[in-house]
Amino acid sequence: MIRARFKKHRLRFKTPSGTSRGILRSKDSWYIALVDDATGRSGIGECSIIEGLSLDNPLMIDAELSAFCKAPDRFIRNLDQIFHSFPAIRTAIEMANLDMQVDDPHVLLPSAFTQGKAGILINGLIWMGEKNYMYDQIKTKITQGFQCIKLKIGAIDFQHELSLLAYIRKHFSPSDVELRVDANGAFAPAEALERLKDLSEYYLHSIEQPIKQGQSEEMARLCQLSPIDIALDEELIGVSNRGDRMKLLEVIMPQYIILKPSLLGGLGQADQWIDIAEALQIKWWATSALESNVGLSAISQWAYHHQPNMPQGLGTGQLFENNIQSPLYLAGQYIQYNPASKWDNIF
Repeated sequence: MIRARFKKHRLRFKTPSGTSRGILRSKDSWYIALVDDATGRSGIGECSIIEGLSLDNPLMIDAELSAFCKAPDRFIRNLDQIFHSFPAIRTAIEMANLDMQVDDPHVLLPSAFTQGKAGILINGLIWMGEKNYMYDQIKTKITQGFQCIKLKIGAIDFQHELSLLAYIRKHFSPSDVELRVDANGAFAPAEALERLKDLSEYYLHSIEQPIKQGQSEEMARLCQLSPIDIALDEELIGVSNRGDRMKLLEVIMPQYIILKPSLLGGLGQADQWIDIAEALQIKWWATSALESNVGLSAISQWAYHHQPNMPQGLGTGQLFENNIQSPLYLAGQYIQYNPASKWDNIF
């Protein structure tokens, strides 16, 4: 018999002075704990959502988790048939179940990473703000050893954003730092190509989701004509079966896809996206969905298992004031795992 329980944890973001207004101040995560009475093993998983982006309705998560805790065995056996409307819950159950199967708690995929012998190359995340503030952040990241920087765009006046990029490139050449930008669907289809041309002057590695998801023909046209490589992100959310996933990528043919397992239904679902993308010669990288260290550790272990050859978006644990203490830590442009470090007692 498997027993289950859950608890909610509100994570508080560090909000440095100089950041843009309207930035997130906190977010909720839910932790699931499983215990197998037959083996005595236990496991923990994290349900992490980003309101406005995740499919999971935050007002219904407590009720869904309560239902799960009444009959966890049945839900675990039928995981592939349920929770398509709650991919973050599905991810948490998968994560906890994997954890319950292993001898070393929280080491879901033993590797050189979890042994502390290897790290995962990551990008440096830059908070939006005034020029001098962003410049100072990038300078700090480069001093720390980062060679890949990610910035959000589309939140402020476009010409001001171009001036920020020009300011960055004036001080940091493409050989100094690789720049990735994320538009979060901010551009209108009619203006997107011209904006991509403007952005290309600053030698960007790629742009994530230049237009909103659900416009496959327009996105396909951009991927064909854009002078900057395009990565799909939000476009993947809610596409829940292999046939539809294959069709989406065949139609759009992006240069990259970005995998956030908590938004896609878990590590197994992200594996399917990888299989399809690689068959189409589409590259990928993984990022977090603002998980605490519980989810971030699982995703990092999974990403390392795939032996990625480009920077991953896994440095988000440092964003929180009250993260769960864990063996994860940052060393320059790498996320690493110290097996001698202890986990917080979550329950």
